[in-house]
Amino acid sequence: MSDLSVSYGDLPVLSGVNLDVAPGEFVTLVGPSGCGKSTLFGALAGILDGATVTGGIEVDGGPVRGAPFGLMPQQDLLFPWRTVLDNTTLGLEVAGVGRREARERARALFEPFGLAGFEDVRPGALSGGMRQRAALLRTVVGGREVLLLDEPFGALDALTRTAMQDWLESVRARYGWTTVLITHDVREAALLSDRVLVFSPRPATVVREVVVDAGRPRSRTDPALAAVEADLLETLRG
Repeated sequence: MSDLSVSYGDLPVLSGVNLDVAPGEFVTLVGPSGCGKSTLFGALAGILDGATVTGGIEVDGGPVRGAPFGLMPQQDLLFPWRTVLDNTTLGLEVAGVGRREARERARALFEPFGLAGFEDVRPGALSGGMRQRAALLRTVVGGREVLLLDEPFGALDALTRTAMQDWLESVRARYGWTTVLITHDVREAALLSDRVLVFSPRPATVVREVVVDAGRPRSRTDPALAAVEADLLETLRG
């Protein structure tokens, strides 16, 4: 992505954002609330209405073709009248995949996502963490090249959020997803990321890049992560 700018009429939201993500890399975006991080995801996914978008978006060195980005919004958006399995196949069905094939592809992920045995229940029977895992399953089953995760754990309680962070780290390592995360939690950013980009207030641009120099799997007691967290907090406050 090069010099990406987004505005709504006379209101600039993003200003000259540059972002490169390598295959398999985990990059996190942090910044003030309302600075335009979710707008960036909307521009990448092509779902902004009434916005003027300029700049370049490329995948593998060429213009974007098809739908390479899998977007998981802040809310799980599971339909209460569909079973968990049928919720996870929705994107595939919309894309034209046959129902049987879609269900087979989604069902294969239920065990690694900790959802085995819940295929035929309604979302109301799931805990908050399980709902978020189902929403992520729905996102990744489409086979997109890059996952865009917009504060996926923001609404969870502290214990569930911690468990979900550990779970995400384990499954991401297993599948090698290329991931871009939005969060307001600098501890989460330090724990999960290879790099963290700090956004300015609106109109947002990238003001700092922090490399997380820590091995994987990670420990929350690693001094390197504490140093990254302190660095991010100082940058955001400054």
